[in-house]
Amino acid sequence: MDNCIFCKIAKGEIPSNTIYEDDSFRVILDNGPATKGHALVLPKEHYADLFEIPEDVVAGAVKVAKKVASNMKEKLSCDGLNLVQNNGEAAGQTVMHFHLHIIPRYENDGQHILWKPTSPSAEELTAVKDTILGA
Repeated sequence: MDNCIFCKIAKGEIPSNTIYEDDSFRVILDNGPATKGHALVLPKEHYADLFEIPEDVVAGAVKVAKKVASNMKEKLSCDGLNLVQNNGEAAGQTVMHFHLHIIPRYENDGQHILWKPTSPSAEELTAVKDTILGA
């Protein structure tokens, strides 16, 4: 896409703090990081979200994330790691180009990349399951 900022970054048209690159992906440090080392896995081809990206490409993104995350664990001595992938504005996606966040986590880093669990009844869970399965 001509006006996609992540396409331009992924293809090297806009400078970035690249920490990994291959023929299909570029991994950059996030300019507004949640923690030290927060990075984005960007496919070089444009796909808006998880629903548009081919399965083999998303599998490649996860393989790249694992490689980069392993290096981060060693080099940054992080205590944990979040992989986050948002789809749609309601889910927090702000750039409509598929990307996978790699967020190193540190004890007491102050981030809360979690959700508040709810308490559905067994009947509600069954109803949702049946809806998903088309029962």
